[in-house]
Amino acid sequence: MSDCCSAPGLMLLDDALNTLSAGVTPVKETETLPLASCDGRVLAANIISPMNVPPHNNSAMDGYALAAADLESSDTLPVAGQSFAGHPFEGTCPAGQCIRIMTGAAIPESTDAVVMQEQTEKTENGIRFLKTPKPGSNIRRAGEDISEGCIVLTAGHKLRPQDLGLLASLGIAELKVFRRVRVAVFSTGDELKLPGETLGHGDIYDSNRIVVTTMLTRLGLEVIDLGKLPDERDVIREALVRADNEADAVITSGGVSVGDADFIKDILVELGETGFWKLAIKPGKPFAFGKLANSVFFGLPGNPVSATITLNILAVHALRIMSGEVAAKTPSLKAASGTRLKKGAGRREFQRGILSTDEQGHATVVTTGSQGSGILRSMSMANCYIVLPEENTGAEVGDLVSVVPFDSLLN
Repeated sequence: MSDCCSAPGLMLLDDALNTLSAGVTPVKETETLPLASCDGRVLAANIISPMNVPPHNNSAMDGYALAAADLESSDTLPVAGQSFAGHPFEGTCPAGQCIRIMTGAAIPESTDAVVMQEQTEKTENGIRFLKTPKPGSNIRRAGEDISEGCIVLTAGHKLRPQDLGLLASLGIAELKVFRRVRVAVFSTGDELKLPGETLGHGDIYDSNRIVVTTMLTRLGLEVIDLGKLPDERDVIREALVRADNEADAVITSGGVSVGDADFIKDILVELGETGFWKLAIKPGKPFAFGKLANSVFFGLPGNPVSATITLNILAVHALRIMSGEVAAKTPSLKAASGTRLKKGAGRREFQRGILSTDEQGHATVVTTGSQGSGILRSMSMANCYIVLPEENTGAEVGDLVSVVPFDSLLN
């Protein structure tokens, strides 16, 4: 592990991400589904185009198809017929004549250009052309978008609505995709109550589990919600055994710190192995990764902001790999800070921010206010992370800082 920060005993985030990448494997099982059921699923095989798109030369404009050379002897041509989308002109256009054509319609044989109707006039002798086109003008060639036999989408691509539309345009009716990764989720803590229940003295509502299960659902995973558990060793152990038997991954919230009632670490050592336990990030230092007999384990901190951020940045990274997804690098940008940012050296900080543009179109960012790890409102107000590196000691107003806009799991 590199040692560029003043946080002894804590693993750097980049090292943790590398450990996660090496510690999980993609699912191998696949299923074949109808195209309309594949939104958010991950392709298990390359998609090869079975056809050209467009399938034939077609018009990019409403106007008239002609042989450009015919206008060398006359600027007016009689109309020999028409070609509409789905109703092409049959046969060959006679020499010295033109064809009325609409956008998307097949180009008639022996024509090589289309003149848009705004550049024509109707006369008693036919259509007068106000502009002489070059061969190929306003014609979309067969295979111009996609050629038959080319790779359209690659295995590991997570399908989006526009991808499904593209595949539908190729006549593809079903796809081979990886099965969904199954994730078992539970929260621990005697103090936790469900929304709608009455809080006793010292109680709080379980907000983490709804955040976790919702984000996992958005990620396209199969969620097994095991509920909230008391701080009882035997109950937690039984839940971990059940989760390990039913799921590919287990995510808990709470119980991974060093308190007397935090049993999960000891149980994990008993049932499996620990990969790492403490990270040089803020918030989210007590994030755990390990392995059980049949699954991998992610232990999120109990504080709601810490739980949300570590799920988003760490656990999701590993779950995407397990899903077979070839994920793109998270985009970041530079923005001028509109507020003074406080930070101590040693840990990478993910402060919650509001990204916008000023009147000149420059990116600016301000924090959401108090950055405590228990203040979930700071996540609700935000649309980005302000990422301050380990060695950074803060920023002044106007300084450029790195900003990572929230992805689809949080936006």
